Amino acid sequence: MPWPITFADVLSARERIRPHLSPTPLRSYAPLDAAVGGGIRVLVKHENHCPTGAFKARNGLAVMTSLTAEERRRGVAAATRGNHGAGLAWAGQIVGVSVTVCVPVGNNPEKNEAMRGFGAELVEEGRDYDDAVEVADRLVEQRGLRLVHSTNEPQVLAGAATISLELLEQAPELDAIVIAVGGGSQAVGALTVARERRPGLRVYGVQAAGAPAIHDSWHAGRIVEGASASTFADGIATRKPPALTFPALKEGLAGFVRVDEGQIAAALRLLLRTTHNLAEGAGAAGLAGLFALREGLAGKTVAVIISGGNIDQDTLRRVLNRQVGEA
Repeated sequence: MPWPITFADVLSARERIRPHLSPTPLRSYAPLDAAVGGGIRVLVKHENHCPTGAFKARNGLAVMTSLTAEERRRGVAAATRGNHGAGLAWAGQIVGVSVTVCVPVGNNPEKNEAMRGFGAELVEEGRDYDDAVEVADRLVEQRGLRLVHSTNEPQVLAGAATISLELLEQAPELDAIVIAVGGGSQAVGALTVARERRPGLRVYGVQAAGAPAIHDSWHAGRIVEGASASTFADGIATRKPPALTFPALKEGLAGFVRVDEGQIAAALRLLLRTTHNLAEGAGAAGLAGLFALREGLAGKTVAVIISGGNIDQDTLRRVLNRQVGEA
């Protein structure tokens, strides 16, 4: 299967989003390095500083600025647990395109509020993200909307790749990146940039043990769909490996690990203590994965990405009170 995007796609996406998005900070924190240990220098890419609080602002803007006049007239539809929909809705305001977002019943109420605040029409239906995808497909047929999948969309991948393009410009000495994987846009973006700019860069994937479909598929060498996706890290709670990204992940990742709820919660607390930045579960999963991988990364310079900071108050309270992932 051909690689899903080209490096030229990444450069084009960066030029289109540049007027609206400044590069996000890349910072190091001595207390975090000490906590990780192994002589590892940890670089934190702060995608939680994006206008929507997550890297999906890049994806949404990359897509919206590439639409044809006819697609803009029709409007777009998407399924999400929050950040993808918020990114599209925010970008839709910039370019003047209506956005309809499908979320599962019981979705994060604060993410729902944010999406509505950016002007999205919200449709609440289904038990999880993958059900919401089916609802979005139905609305596309009924209303003639343009579907924007959170991963199976080349411009989404190009937008996500701009993270790693910035990373390598900010830290050319980088040895590895550890990336949380839900659909794989960040990881495929990193692999795309690495192929062009740093072939020796190692990219690792991390998935929640309660939603391990892509992790299990990667290790099996074939698609394995999950029966459920149960994790407080809702940004990576997927049951089906996306068709567009899985072959590239299978080919390019240097390794893939699972982390449990307690490990993700501990990483979230550590980021809050050492960087004074708030991460959601998916945003902290990369750091949790680094702990699982640290023996093989000893002495290296490794980046992790706070991909989002949109955790709701109730979940944050439970994480801080050590009520998540505790026996």
